[in-house]
Amino acid sequence: MKKLVLATAAAALCATTVMADVKVGMITTLSGGGAGLGIDVRDGFMLAINQSGRDDIEVVIEDDQRKPDIAVQLSDRMIQSERVDVMTGIIWSNLAMAVVPAAVNQNVFYLSPNAGPSTLAGKGCHRNYFNVAWQNDNLHEAAGAYANGAGYKNSFILAPNYPAGQDALTGYKRFYQGALAGEVFTKLGQTDYAAEIAQIRASGADSVFFFLPGGMGISFLKQYAGSGVDIPVVGPAFSFDQGILQAVGDAALGVVNTSQWSKDLDNAANQAFVASFQEAYGRLPSLYASQGFDTANLLISALETAEPADADAFRDALRAAKFASTRGDFAFGPNHHPVQTIYAREVVKEGDIFTNKIIGVALENHADAYAADCKM
Repeated sequence: MKKLVLATAAAALCATTVMADVKVGMITTLSGGGAGLGIDVRDGFMLAINQSGRDDIEVVIEDDQRKPDIAVQLSDRMIQSERVDVMTGIIWSNLAMAVVPAAVNQNVFYLSPNAGPSTLAGKGCHRNYFNVAWQNDNLHEAAGAYANGAGYKNSFILAPNYPAGQDALTGYKRFYQGALAGEVFTKLGQTDYAAEIAQIRASGADSVFFFLPGGMGISFLKQYAGSGVDIPVVGPAFSFDQGILQAVGDAALGVVNTSQWSKDLDNAANQAFVASFQEAYGRLPSLYASQGFDTANLLISALETAEPADADAFRDALRAAKFASTRGDFAFGPNHHPVQTIYAREVVKEGDIFTNKIIGVALENHADAYAADCKM
């Protein structure tokens, strides 16, 4: 077990036991497939903690290995033995569904820096659950809206068969107005997409929408580029994020993807974040790093007003969201999910680095589709 209170961001891998007034339990993916996502969330979160100068926040960090049973065991230990006040960190929606409902019903606050399954935004919402990233459907809804503007009429869509993948295709179809040339759910963790690419080739599609985060997206894009299929691709930022693009390389150039954040967003908080992240870690920040950073700053802003022990006051302070977000203006909807603008980005190459640049707005001040089902 690692108990971390870091004096500097560069010390992110050094473990020190420190007594603290507020204890945060971070369960995230630090090994195996998808480890880069969890590492970025952790590094962004800890950068904000370090910059705050507070020595009364203890962060206990554990690796869920992308396994729901491991995540549940870690959560139980953190709540019952570590007595954490706040939990955060989970990347994958199936792990969130295994952990979050039990945690918040034990009077622990959960601040999600990533996973946003529809159940937790709607009928399964909870007053102690706040999502600082998005509801799962949002970036896919924006991709559907972009596809309409691009004139696509016959999309082939695919995603892995787990809660976030199901939300992805639901979100795309909610805003996309054309026909579907095909709809496929792949296996979670799949690396061979020859069969799916053959289906795309034969489908008559004029566009492809896919949600395949982490290594899945790397495998698909490389195989797709090598297949000779020349059909435009659209996707969410998860498959075109900073940590993935270097592995994909030229195969990603020119692809349009949707995101609520980009390193070129022109606001002071984001510019300072990008510069300080690069200085601390020697790499450009990703979408996941920005979400970890914002999550920590939300927590810090709430602690300026109240402590988790005063649950009602602390909850009100979280709802107020009085922090400088990397996204600019930040506000929660009634179900504790962000209402935010989602951008269209294009993959470009700057020197030797593959990255994204904003080319327009896909959806402005967008709220999720499940808030009306949330009764707190």
